[in-house]
Amino acid sequence: MKRTILILLLFSNLAFADARQIDDYQWEGVERIVAIGDLHGDFTNYLATLKAAGLVDKKGKWSAGKTHLVQTGDIPDRGPDTEKIIDHITKLAKQASRKGGRVHSLIGNHEAMNVFGDLRYVHEGEFAAFETKNSARLRDRYYDLYLQSLEAHDPETFANLPENFRDEWNVRHPLGWVEHRQAWDPAWDADGKFSKWVLDKKVAIRINDNLFLHGGISGFYCQNSLDSITEKVVGKLAHYDPKNPGVLDDEFGPLWYRGLSGVEPHALPETVDAILAHHKVSRIVVGHTPTSGIVWPRYDAKVVIIDTGIASAYGGYVAYLEITPGGLYAGYPPGKLPLPVSDDGNIAYLEQVIQMDPKNPYLRERLETLTHPPAPVPMEAVEGEEPVPAKPEAKPEAKPIPICGISK
Repeated sequence: MKRTILILLLFSNLAFADARQIDDYQWEGVERIVAIGDLHGDFTNYLATLKAAGLVDKKGKWSAGKTHLVQTGDIPDRGPDTEKIIDHITKLAKQASRKGGRVHSLIGNHEAMNVFGDLRYVHEGEFAAFETKNSARLRDRYYDLYLQSLEAHDPETFANLPENFRDEWNVRHPLGWVEHRQAWDPAWDADGKFSKWVLDKKVAIRINDNLFLHGGISGFYCQNSLDSITEKVVGKLAHYDPKNPGVLDDEFGPLWYRGLSGVEPHALPETVDAILAHHKVSRIVVGHTPTSGIVWPRYDAKVVIIDTGIASAYGGYVAYLEITPGGLYAGYPPGKLPLPVSDDGNIAYLEQVIQMDPKNPYLRERLETLTHPPAPVPMEAVEGEEPVPAKPEAKPEAKPIPICGISK
């Protein structure tokens, strides 16, 4: 018996020893992978997800050994705890590395939006977190500079500013706003806390035979390498040009694309297969498109959607994806379920998740949708999420989606 245990231990150690990093974007031989989706400023549910997956101990410190954790982007916006989450996940990455594990934080569309200044979804608590005793003085100085620039470049508008303009301007620029921009915008501060953090991250990575990214890969980016995808996004973020945002607002780009997740125009099966073949993987794992409480497989689990709505702004549905040599598993607070590898098993799987969370109305709506399919959902109207930026030249009728091409 002791000899058998020893042999099993030796085999386990050999398996872990096979884990290796191929380059900055690829790892092989990883025994356990946990992937979690959009967090949107909710530290409490972020930590609850880590604990449910057995990644951290009671004190929130790494306890998962050589596991690789992948967070597929959209840490900021809609909640007040972005800084708290980034600080924790940064420390967690260091703790995991010391144990032989890894934490991979990917760039989502909301990281990008904060960097280039689209602040529509920034929670008021995010600005308040940056407020100091000097915030009022700093904002006054920025306001003066703004007026000077406006007078120099648009004197007519400057001359006709309404009497209440300053009050309205203050509403759009609450205390802490200036410091928030200094932290996020590399044009304000190249060493800003968050801009530097984002620009050091990847858009897409491969671990074993799994490809991870935030939105998805369309036919336009099918043949792009992992490094070229990241270089395109990071390059545009580092030197943002509002007149030529390129990939940053491309509805078919890796930060925004929802076609793999079932939103029209959805990806053709041939495109999915071409992406898998190009990157030598078996599946693609994405966030970005809310599922309202379920880790959801598509295309016979060649695509897995993990934006379950962890943040309270989206329902607070704690869940994660686990990938091991034994298979794919969807983890929920009550326990784990095997993920079906055929679409034929999706209904039975969904019924099991409903049993775990019978009060979630969206799961029953999904079940009804599966049994009585509705008309396709247009890309511009995904419930609970902001409209995807759309450029006229990017619309399907003007720019047919190739089955598998390469972006320029």
